[in-house]
Amino acid sequence: MFDNLSSKFSNAFSPLRSRGKISPSDIENTCAEVRTALLESDVALPVVESFIERIRTKSLEALPTLQSGTNQAQAIFEIVNAELVEILGGSARRVRFAKTAPTVIMLAGLQGAGKTTLAGKLAKFYADQGNTPLLVASDLQRPNAVNQLQVVGESVGVPVFAPEPGNGVGNPVKVAEQGIAHAKSKLYNMVIVDTAGRLGVDQDLMREAIAIRDAVSPDEILFVVDAMIGQDAVRTAQAFQDGVGFDGVVLTKLDGDARGGAALSITQITGKPIMFSSNGEKLTDFDIFYPDRMASRILGLGDVATLAEQAKKAFDGETSAKLEEKFARGDDFTLEDFLEQLEAMSKMGSMSKLLGMLPGAGAMKKQIENFDESEIVRTKSIVQSMTPIERRDPKVLNGSRRARIALGAGRKVQDVNALVDKFAAAQKMMKQMRNGKGMPAGMGMPPGMAMPAGALPPIQKSGQQPAKKKSKSGNPAKRAAEEKG
Repeated sequence: MFDNLSSKFSNAFSPLRSRGKISPSDIENTCAEVRTALLESDVALPVVESFIERIRTKSLEALPTLQSGTNQAQAIFEIVNAELVEILGGSARRVRFAKTAPTVIMLAGLQGAGKTTLAGKLAKFYADQGNTPLLVASDLQRPNAVNQLQVVGESVGVPVFAPEPGNGVGNPVKVAEQGIAHAKSKLYNMVIVDTAGRLGVDQDLMREAIAIRDAVSPDEILFVVDAMIGQDAVRTAQAFQDGVGFDGVVLTKLDGDARGGAALSITQITGKPIMFSSNGEKLTDFDIFYPDRMASRILGLGDVATLAEQAKKAFDGETSAKLEEKFARGDDFTLEDFLEQLEAMSKMGSMSKLLGMLPGAGAMKKQIENFDESEIVRTKSIVQSMTPIERRDPKVLNGSRRARIALGAGRKVQDVNALVDKFAAAQKMMKQMRNGKGMPAGMGMPPGMAMPAGALPPIQKSGQQPAKKKSKSGNPAKRAAEEKG
């Protein structure tokens, strides 16, 4: 979503980086370009004007204190980064749990914002942390809304309280009250109430939302907003804030191609933090919203922290420990190990999204967009078509074996050859790194062999030296005696 804005920010700061000493006119030019970039990204005008004034003032105040030998462009860049984090809310905020269970979370927003799917994502997020959420189907207005919530609940393994069929039948306020009572009787520690929306803000919508709020006294009211609707997101949020009131914002559809101004405007306009973000259709495409990480991505610095967290979740600790021991002993990295790494990478989600979190990803935009997600699946199919012996020792792969593997994987023999050659190159590189020689000159990780940061465990434990191979005697008799010994 923020690719276009990130590109414009990069263009705005490019002239500053080429200057050793920055003048007030340089700052004015940069501010003008940043202002244009924000307005074109649909950020609300009052937010833009306030933001530009702050970075202009702070940058001009900082100029006299910057010594000629320092990187002045970096200092200005840090000011912009700090202000961008502030616009996005300053710091992440978590859900406040009730002192006495259950904690009640009410979802509000317009129809089409993704509330029902979001309810399932939120339930899964907290269920994975050991909580026991209950979904309550209080959206009795939208066709099939109750059925959709039941399907979502079943897919994430979370129970759904749905005494009414919906489709215009039933009292949503009564359902919400009964849902809280049911949660207390069954000892659920969290209740997520899905409410109805409308195509636009109207009195019926507000009356129903207010009635549910007053009936269940939620600990958190989350306003769910489609990040792709631009300025309308801000106006709708303001209307809900004045009518029902809410404690936090959830941005959905952050994986879309809209300009993203809502994310940069909504917190400043409403005074309420963005608490969660949803960036895909999968029920796992959901996380806490971190203002500093989002600012980092907008400024083209990537989001290594989120990437590392996803890698930590995907890569099994026991498997990583075994791999660490193998490296410490000096054992070779095998295709069986590589298959385990591929399986873990698949759990991390879209490779395009993961690559987009790397610093400087904006410069590789076309390559990332053209990345073939099915390449990992094809690579896995080749390795899975090998026998355990072939995975452990690729040297046994003669012509007939390679032909059999290609047939089993539905690939060409050339594809098998290419994978084996790339793996051999990667294996050689890892050996040199393990032996303390560093990466071979002019050699990077071969295509298809790249693994994300944090995927592999440390290569060698501190203080542990790799085993040295003994030299063999040139005398045949003596060498035979050595081998026998």
